[in-house]
Amino acid sequence: MRDVHVLGTATTPFARWPDSSHLDLTRQAVLSVLADAGLDEGSAIGSVHFGNCAMHLFGQPNIRGQVALLPLVQEGRFPAQAPIVNVEAGCATGGVAFHGAWMAVASGHVELALAVGVEKTFIPSAPQKMLELFDGGLDQLRPQTWRALYAEQAPLCGTTFAPRPDRITILDATALNAAWHMKRYGTSARQLAVVSSKNHANGAKNPNAQYRSEMSVEQVLADKAVIGPFTRAMCAPISDGAAAVLVCSADFLKRHGGRGRRPVQVAATVLANGTRQRPDEPSVTKFAATKVYGLAKLAPNDIDVAEVHDATAFAEVAITEDLGFCAEGQGGAWAESGASALGGARPINTSGGLESKGHPLAASGLAMIHEVTLQLRGEAGARQVKGASVGLAHNAGGLIGFDEAMCSVSVLRGG
Repeated sequence: MRDVHVLGTATTPFARWPDSSHLDLTRQAVLSVLADAGLDEGSAIGSVHFGNCAMHLFGQPNIRGQVALLPLVQEGRFPAQAPIVNVEAGCATGGVAFHGAWMAVASGHVELALAVGVEKTFIPSAPQKMLELFDGGLDQLRPQTWRALYAEQAPLCGTTFAPRPDRITILDATALNAAWHMKRYGTSARQLAVVSSKNHANGAKNPNAQYRSEMSVEQVLADKAVIGPFTRAMCAPISDGAAAVLVCSADFLKRHGGRGRRPVQVAATVLANGTRQRPDEPSVTKFAATKVYGLAKLAPNDIDVAEVHDATAFAEVAITEDLGFCAEGQGGAWAESGASALGGARPINTSGGLESKGHPLAASGLAMIHEVTLQLRGEAGARQVKGASVGLAHNAGGLIGFDEAMCSVSVLRGG
């Protein structure tokens, strides 16, 4: 496999954009990533990996990338014959698109590949469609299986499983995982609030974040209750947005890239499916992390900065344990110690994370790559982690039992 480098990254601001179409967001992300890479247009792109989860709710169930990119093709800004592979993997879509672009270059098939994720999840005229979108992350062909599983396992977690039609069901399932962790390890709601407060403080420094106001731990705890133990501030919001990443071979980088920046190499990137049926079994994140560290020839302590999939504050707690940043059961205490804050031993979610930056599904994983790349280039401004040279991005989505259906973990290394 060939070495692969990140040539350019871009993200739109994440927010609720009812007046911006998928085509508008695609255009903004693609033109921005070309500019970041120092390319006037995209004729050199040999492979495109277009991520999206919800265009079917807007009347476009198939050929999504072909439709979204067609205006740029017609304007001569994008190659007409470059294959566009449509990618859908729930909230992990961006990470899977990135992996596909990396594979296209690493295999020697192309010199330059684009991963782009575009999403609109805010549908004010049809709120029921919004619930339908997120429920698509669960098995809808056999819903009786997960309903029975969660009801059966709830006593182990010290709680009950009682989903409501006005709430995203995945939150109820995630709350079971959180309740089990709190029961077994003593993780507290206050520790979850520390995570959320830290991420909102980081988001306040990010001009592309959906929420740019700091929140104290007390404000997080006092926010609107969603489902125990989560308050609204501990959960990712409804978001629209797009993000894009260009990856290239070493030869292409030598000919075209850099613009005087520190180069960023993809040290390793892996995908894995999750299947665990109990909250006390090892997670797919732990499996993917072990594999990516082996491929990159690195250890958890070598990671300087990480973006992780904090769809809830508890998710960050569990992920930091599974990535090996702290001991099992100590994620809450580790966050409370300040280790994951800016200036701490290993800053996590310097972008603000999904809780503050926002979570437009297919764009989220690529926005993580964008943030890690900024950190490794030394271009993160007020969020900059001093001396960051190795970064990690963790993106996961969907639920199979008590596990994410798909998990992507990538490690990037700065020059």
